[in-house]
Amino acid sequence: MRPTLRPDAVLVQAVIAGSLSFAHLHDLAQAAGQTGWKAWAYPVSVDLLLVAAWNRLRGLRAAGTSARSAWTWFTVALAASLGANVATAGLLDLTDVPDWLRILVAGWPALAFLGGTLLVHAPGHPASDQSAAEPDRDTEPSPAVEAVIERDAVAEPEPEIAPAPALPSPATEPDPGPEPAEEASPESEPIPVAVPPALVAHARKVADDHRARTGHPIDADTLRARLGVPPPMANAIAAQLA
Repeated sequence: MRPTLRPDAVLVQAVIAGSLSFAHLHDLAQAAGQTGWKAWAYPVSVDLLLVAAWNRLRGLRAAGTSARSAWTWFTVALAASLGANVATAGLLDLTDVPDWLRILVAGWPALAFLGGTLLVHAPGHPASDQSAAEPDRDTEPSPAVEAVIERDAVAEPEPEIAPAPALPSPATEPDPGPEPAEEASPESEPIPVAVPPALVAHARKVADDHRARTGHPIDADTLRARLGVPPPMANAIAAQLA
């Protein structure tokens, strides 16, 4: 069954009011010396600025930020539309438009362009912390960290391994000393992780940037996400930065 088309009273009212306002702006622009297509472009410019300011106003209010600039340009566009409606209602002689009105009409394109540019490029709500949006990488370091590790590995030569001492012969085997105390199991003590100095310096820059943006020291989890290193190495770096 095909749906029945019913006229919307609000939509009809909006079309009528928009058409009348459009015609009033056109007549005023034409009376102020803007002829041809230019007179038709003025009402389009005013209505577009009005709609753009209202959309920007709703977005800023939903984000919880200040909407003062959007209110300003919405008021400017509304004043231009209302002014044209009032001026063409018989209060102004359209055959002899005053000079100040000609100046306002001639300067409207620059004003509308400025308002539209500021509405489009105005900052929205502040961006959230970038560290929360970065992917969680447990084992694969980032390319920057890999470059730092490789550079540090080339700069620092590997230490030489001393030869093991020779075992004594059975005839001269020394008396066994006191039994050493039981060593802790590997599970009870964490395995120390060697961190290159260059990586520590890079992590310190990341920590300083995090403190400057958030006002709090960086933790091991955030440091691991920013550097892309395994958790043991991130804990070792955080211990050196503390």
